[in-house]
Amino acid sequence: MVNRQRLVDDFIALCRTNSPPKQEAEVIQVVLPRLQRLGLEIQRDEAGKRIGGNADNVIARLPAIVTGAPPIFFSAHFDTVEPNPNVQIIVEDDLIRTDGSSILGADDKAGLASLLEAIECIVENGLPHGEIWLLLSVAEEIGLLGAKHLPLERIPAAMGFVLDTGPPVGKVVVGAPTHDHLTVRVIGRAAHAGAAPEQGISAIVAASRAIARMKLGRIDEETTANIGSLHGGQATNVVCPEVEIRAEARSHSTQKLEAQIAHMIACFREEAEAMGAQVEVETARHYEAYRLSENAPVVQVARESALALGLPYESKLAGGGSDANVYNAKGIPTAVLSTGMDQVHTHNECCRISDLEKTTLWVLEIVRRVAEGASQS
Repeated sequence: MVNRQRLVDDFIALCRTNSPPKQEAEVIQVVLPRLQRLGLEIQRDEAGKRIGGNADNVIARLPAIVTGAPPIFFSAHFDTVEPNPNVQIIVEDDLIRTDGSSILGADDKAGLASLLEAIECIVENGLPHGEIWLLLSVAEEIGLLGAKHLPLERIPAAMGFVLDTGPPVGKVVVGAPTHDHLTVRVIGRAAHAGAAPEQGISAIVAASRAIARMKLGRIDEETTANIGSLHGGQATNVVCPEVEIRAEARSHSTQKLEAQIAHMIACFREEAEAMGAQVEVETARHYEAYRLSENAPVVQVARESALALGLPYESKLAGGGSDANVYNAKGIPTAVLSTGMDQVHTHNECCRISDLEKTTLWVLEIVRRVAEGASQS
């Protein structure tokens, strides 16, 4: 049923279409005619204007042909973690990769291509299905910005599936952490480093002492923390007057996360005060944690569908977020399904054709089971 060559051609065409965050218009113009030809009803929101991008989220609806089936949605994102306008794609037997000079874009075009092929199979074969929604988002890679602006109140879905994690196909992400960002400015005092260093207060030294005290990396099985960048200074002959530090912490426990952020801020404040420096702090929550029960209908459908296809089902907790964090926070139980994307966010990114096929079949089996459940009730 799955047209392997069409699936591969679609995936490669999507990967060859440059679509970094906030610049997804070109790839959307590749996808929209396909959805329209298949008879889906298309909506656009105003996400692009709200986030300063050149494209909106795409919301597509395939009306039900089976009455009584609960509406469901599938989701993928258009953007890639970085630009790849001159991507060189190599196909070696089952493997699709680049020449190593750029990302491939399988995150998340593996999910997108599999969804397109699944919808194509449903329509061209007249397969029984309930109401299916596609939520195709922009700017996922820079804080789930597109998903945060999706008008989910328009989507009457009982459950959702985000195609946005790596192999093995059959893996389901049932939980992800809360993620907080921390921006800290340490303000010291400039002085000539050779003539009067004692008159200065080095912001670099204060920040370094604070960072050296911190618990960072893996804090426990639920919590991580990281210093991502430190910028400041003017010249070697000037005592550095100011630095900006960007950091983060994540945890499946909100209590642990808040304790970690408080610990990091306290380190900065205490070391700065000891040297006579000042500290300015900004915190921002990027997304909230979720945790789905193995008994949740969305997990049951994903599990039973995977096992029916002989896929190696496993449920996992993620260390990072996805659009599923937003959908769950807004009240729609949503699980993340694995796809063929592998070694993502690196120039070694690759994808197996067989995994693209498995992902497509998994989507089709989920659709079949949801529709079959309605016909049996």
